[in-house]
Amino acid sequence: MTSWRPPQAIRVKVIGLAWRGDALLAVEVLDDGGRIKGVRPPGGSIAFGETREQALAREFREELGCGVTIAGPWTVFENIYRHEGALGHEIVFAADIRLHDATLYDRDVIRFSEDDGTACTARWLAPAALPDGVALFPDGLAAALASRREPGQHPGYEIRRDAPAD
Repeated sequence: MTSWRPPQAIRVKVIGLAWRGDALLAVEVLDDGGRIKGVRPPGGSIAFGETREQALAREFREELGCGVTIAGPWTVFENIYRHEGALGHEIVFAADIRLHDATLYDRDVIRFSEDDGTACTARWLAPAALPDGVALFPDGLAAALASRREPGQHPGYEIRRDAPAD
């Protein structure tokens, strides 16, 4: 198992908030022992010279093999956190999205690999009803979600069967 540590630099990241009803598509975050310590929406780092929109599209193509449509305004927040004792610092852009592959909305568990080969598992989970001991990452996302809309109203959750194919 790979022991990931945050780099000692500020990273700029993008995440896509895909909704199925009140459930958010979230990837498991493991501790060094392989236990689930939290979940995070799919996404990743913005490369130099890449827009947030380009990075979001690239990350979803790489991770889930599908395109996305941005379905809501961007929310930006700062995330300073510790992972296994190491300090991390991120600026995070988040937006509601619609997945172009409608079959992903029908799957309860979605397995994929990161570009470094790390196996990942994503699930549809209600942020307000996570199991005890499971946090929603990045830090600040839960507050950002709570402050911008009423519960159950997520423009990105509508399942469109006529979405464009990749």
